[in-house]
Amino acid sequence: MGQMIKVGMADLNICKPPDNLTTIGLGSCIGIALYDPSTKITGLAHIMLPDSTAIRNNSNIAKFADTGIQKLLDDMIKAGANKARITAKIAGGAKMFEISGSNTSSINIGEKNAAACRAKLKELGIRLVAEDCGLNYGRTVELYSEDGRYLIKAVGKSEKSI
Repeated sequence: MGQMIKVGMADLNICKPPDNLTTIGLGSCIGIALYDPSTKITGLAHIMLPDSTAIRNNSNIAKFADTGIQKLLDDMIKAGANKARITAKIAGGAKMFEISGSNTSSINIGEKNAAACRAKLKELGIRLVAEDCGLNYGRTVELYSEDGRYLIKAVGKSEKSI
């Protein structure tokens, strides 16, 4: 039995069977899962913000959709994954709080994170096969390397697999 490797906020990791990956507390953040079904090389990134170019002198590439997804893909390819086979699943991107009396659409960071992830995947030519994004609750995700199953857990909700 492998271990469940924790991916922290603004972090990423890859694994192969029998190990699996998890990240907890996805609110407006996105958990992006990449999977190569042939080699079973599996990657998970906990993305906090959509765009690294908005912040100067930033050294944490895993924090952002644009740089984090690229790094995750690069790490997987170095480990032997084939880009043509890799598929993606995303979860998170919740709208965690309302700000009354203001234009809330301009500050929905969860939605911006999800959109940035979709755009980067499209740019890289990686097919997004499933997602569980939006709404107003946090999620914990577990990514299983044996079959690419992406289990989503949320308080007061039934578990689902995408």
